Amino acid sequence: MNKQEQVMMDFRDLFNKMAWLNKSKMEDSLKGYKPSEVHCIEAIGKNDDPNVTKLAESLYMTRGALSKLTKKLMEKGLIESYQKPENKKEIYFRLTEQGKFIYNIHEELHQEFQERDQAVFEQVTEEQFDAMLRFIQAYSRHLDAEIMKQGISIH
Repeated sequence: MNKQEQVMMDFRDLFNKMAWLNKSKMEDSLKGYKPSEVHCIEAIGKNDDPNVTKLAESLYMTRGALSKLTKKLMEKGLIESYQKPENKKEIYFRLTEQGKFIYNIHEELHQEFQERDQAVFEQVTEEQFDAMLRFIQAYSRHLDAEIMKQGISIH
């Protein structure tokens, strides 16, 4: 196995370990909510004036799938839609109090996981962080270009 294959295999393995390790705590704390619902709540909580297009792009979903998801979240009372006075055409979303409660639980869990893993990150030098970030950004740009080249669209 060459180094490129090793990096890709290790990325997948690392991601799967994190997901497996965090899964039971997430499921226990966010019982009754699907991961897609929680991720949508997170995206709404972190974005200014999130609409279907902005959310679909940030969650790598089609606009149709995102519309179904936001409808479910509205039915559950977790989000509400609104319009701006200057733009009656566009629909935006915001968290309700119940949605903010779920958002905060999710954020606290991420903080807990980050603290759990802090010992590893304390050993990383600035140069190592910079190199990792450069690689991740370059790979992300490459994947963006491939998505464009293949004409894959979430719109």
